[in-house]
Amino acid sequence: MDREASVVELMKAMGLSPEAVERVSRLWGKSAARNGGRTHLLLGHLLDTAAVAGVMWDWYVSAALRRRLDEISGGRGRLWFMWVCGIHDCGKACPAFQAMDAVEAAPVLAAGLTWGRLPADRRRRWRHDVAGAVLLKPRLVAEWGGEEAAGWVWPLVAGHHGTFPSAVALSPPRGAQGRGAAWEEAQRAVVDVFTRAVGFEDLADARPVGSLRKAEQLALSGLIVMADWIASDSSQFPGLAEAGLISFAQARRRAEAAWERLRLRGGWRDLALPENPLDPLARRLGVQPRASQRELVERAWSMPVPGLLVVEAPMGEGKTKAALAAAEVLAARFGLDGVFVAMPTQATSDPMYEQVLRWVRTFDPELESQVALLHGRRRFNTWWRAIWDGKPYPDGEGCGCGDEGHHGVAAMIDDDFGAIDEDAEYGMASAGPSADRDGGPGVDGPAYWFLGDKRGLLTAFAVGTVDHLLHAATRTRHVMLRFAGLAGKVVVVDEVHAADVYMRQFLVEALRWLGQAGVPVVLLSATLPPVQRQLFVDAYLSGVVGAADVHQGVPEPAGYPCVTVAYGVGGRVVAETSREAVGSWRESVPVRLEWLPDVDVAGARVAAAVREAVAGGGVALVVVNQVDRAQAIYRELRDGGFDGVLHLLHARLCAAHRADRTAQCLRLMGPQAGDDRPERMVVVATQLAEQSFDVDADVLFTDLAPTDLLLQRIGRLHRHGGVLRRVAHRVPRVVVTGVVPGRDGRPRFLRASELIYGEWSLLRAAALVTEAAGALTAVGAGGPAAPGWSIPADVPDLVARAYGDTGICPVGWNEAGAWEQWQAKERAREERAEEFLLCRRREWAFPTLEGLHYAGSRAASEEQLDAVVRDGDPSVEVVVVRRTSGGYRAVDGTWLGVHGEVDDDEVTDRLMGGTVRLPSRLTAAARAELGPLPGWAGRPWLRYRSALVLGEDGARLLGADRVSYQDVLGLVIERETR
Repeated sequence: MDREASVVELMKAMGLSPEAVERVSRLWGKSAARNGGRTHLLLGHLLDTAAVAGVMWDWYVSAALRRRLDEISGGRGRLWFMWVCGIHDCGKACPAFQAMDAVEAAPVLAAGLTWGRLPADRRRRWRHDVAGAVLLKPRLVAEWGGEEAAGWVWPLVAGHHGTFPSAVALSPPRGAQGRGAAWEEAQRAVVDVFTRAVGFEDLADARPVGSLRKAEQLALSGLIVMADWIASDSSQFPGLAEAGLISFAQARRRAEAAWERLRLRGGWRDLALPENPLDPLARRLGVQPRASQRELVERAWSMPVPGLLVVEAPMGEGKTKAALAAAEVLAARFGLDGVFVAMPTQATSDPMYEQVLRWVRTFDPELESQVALLHGRRRFNTWWRAIWDGKPYPDGEGCGCGDEGHHGVAAMIDDDFGAIDEDAEYGMASAGPSADRDGGPGVDGPAYWFLGDKRGLLTAFAVGTVDHLLHAATRTRHVMLRFAGLAGKVVVVDEVHAADVYMRQFLVEALRWLGQAGVPVVLLSATLPPVQRQLFVDAYLSGVVGAADVHQGVPEPAGYPCVTVAYGVGGRVVAETSREAVGSWRESVPVRLEWLPDVDVAGARVAAAVREAVAGGGVALVVVNQVDRAQAIYRELRDGGFDGVLHLLHARLCAAHRADRTAQCLRLMGPQAGDDRPERMVVVATQLAEQSFDVDADVLFTDLAPTDLLLQRIGRLHRHGGVLRRVAHRVPRVVVTGVVPGRDGRPRFLRASELIYGEWSLLRAAALVTEAAGALTAVGAGGPAAPGWSIPADVPDLVARAYGDTGICPVGWNEAGAWEQWQAKERAREERAEEFLLCRRREWAFPTLEGLHYAGSRAASEEQLDAVVRDGDPSVEVVVVRRTSGGYRAVDGTWLGVHGEVDDDEVTDRLMGGTVRLPSRLTAAARAELGPLPGWAGRPWLRYRSALVLGEDGARLLGADRVSYQDVLGLVIERETR
């Protein structure tokens, strides 16, 4: 077949009648009105999409998926991939679509393809994606020899606009699909001519010899959407209204040129195996391998097939570096093309982005531009700006969220929902460079196409909040794009214990799909309850096997750290764990625990005890469970004349202040502090100090929290080697507060703690602390001989007991009642999550994607997705501005103009430094009362942002609350008395 032959020549060679040739040559695929002013014929768009798929195969699709497509197509994977991507829009050859534009319809009608009155109601309109399935399905059944081969292919066509319908939806309204010999002939010809132009003899020749598993179908569906979206860009694929100009060779040239202009590419492209098993650690990352790191990398080498690796090791053990090294091994062995690293919050994503950047550069400096940071405030990360906006590179190799100006504020914006905050939420056209990008386009520059809505995970290397992974397990529109982005990668999830019972439903669902797609997953945790380890293993293996209820008992680990692996071979599932104890890199140390009974939000007693603890010098970290309590304790220390360095850190600080303050804390008590470490210092913080806050405290004061989170906080205590400590602080000391003895000695908790964590987990934590600190009394600990804890040696046992089935609380604490209450709440949350899960439990074993969106795409918008996967009330992010005489000022005093006008990027950065997330109880009032300033209308980063406009006194009423912002205290909320 001559690839240069036009579709007109091809139709004539295939024996189509002149009338049929004329009719097919008039069918339009893109209207001039919506395609840059130029009509694009249907066959032209189908061939463009197939040609894009061919380029994707060569430069983007992972080796693992290429192998699978070769297997199911009898060795013709590239050709079959092009065909299935291109055939997606064949349903446009029907009256319902051809009638949508009167100008484009006229030549079609004139050629003899007519129709009667069609449904005008938008809800009853016959969609071309479903029409394609109706057109194609009977032909596939007839020419491929039965339902089985056709059954998994037609949903790929029916679902290419984001949702997969059920077979019962394949029932067109009268006349919408096309009736009569002329329509039937034209529809057959579209499929046959396209199939022949791509390279198959006929439709029967395109029959696959096997089928993909459902998760692989979902990934393939996402790649079909990707190819379609690229080929639908009229600036790259100008319309062709003459069929004589359309050929596959022409489409291929257009696709190759567009791919080059868009700078699209994949990741490693068939990564070579490391020469030495430990090179990924020692040479690539430059670390002297610790025993636990070596164990993980060796497990990555020894697994016979892709699988799940669960890494449990103490805080500061180097789990993340080991996970990156394991990812290199897994990618090289099994044909993966990149990595997604999922972090618990935005604040933890920024430093991880910079770590992954440095790692990726060691493979090829050009890959740097293929590393995406997936959250909405990435523009404030200096490394992101350097690479994607052509800004100057930050000095040194450090974190791009440092304290130079406010460019790094994204790292520290409030993480209540770990929000994705994709650009589309604000209606941005994000698939292009910044207007002020320095320099011209380079061949190795970043691919802005990946910055578009829902596309971030398609970038070869990505770092973002875990929400991106969870969203890939929701029954939402275009979920296939998200999943396709994961399916060609190794997936690493850090701090996996941070997912609560609601989020775990989505994590478990994601693990099922990833297991079935053969995606290696590495889960990291310092404090993972054994029941969760088992849950994750069973979920991944249920995907491997394709059954809903798989249980493969995980052996008890020989020690801590440990690595658990799970995979399936030949229909048999395997779950193994470290058979010999793996030594931790640092010795366990005794930690002394004691009680400080106090549930007063004002925290005066805590402040007094902190002042006393560092009276002779030392660094104290105070972690409380409530912003109001943190502010109150800080005030008590400040107003009482504390003689030393004093910092307050919480989620209601605006982004710039939080970034600067975090950077100061890291400088003064981080691993490189050295001589900068103050003689006397107190940091009062909320839960954000629990994770990825690499500071070293001499003494820790903490509100009681569930045991695993308490241990995370203790991980900030005596964290770094070589720190000179006063004699009083030689033994690590934890003072537990936020609790007082109640009736019959039963603990009574801070109200905020109970609302956040529930009574049962707090009672269990209190029981374990009692064993280490003595009985809780009105004055504190009950005796001098309390044994304390040995950290990290005791961590696994403490977590296992905290979340085990055996009662551990003293008689009279009514642990059973608290347990029943907790279980009822957990069950209710699980049921709420099930509404949004990608697949119903009973349908998990179904072999195709038919009906996946049986109840529609449940989340109404991208904006709601964050609340969907976090089970929280939606919260609102605002930008704090101050009204002054004659106009407005940013929170740092920068003048904005009479209507809040912003002239350039630097002013935008300063303004956005005032971003803060309001507590969810203010959401209704914020949505009713707040909006953008008039001067923000023309600024893409601002026009959808709400301004919290404060008066000259720094305050305002918001609903029933008086809200103010103070540079040191942050957002202060007081109920207005009326």
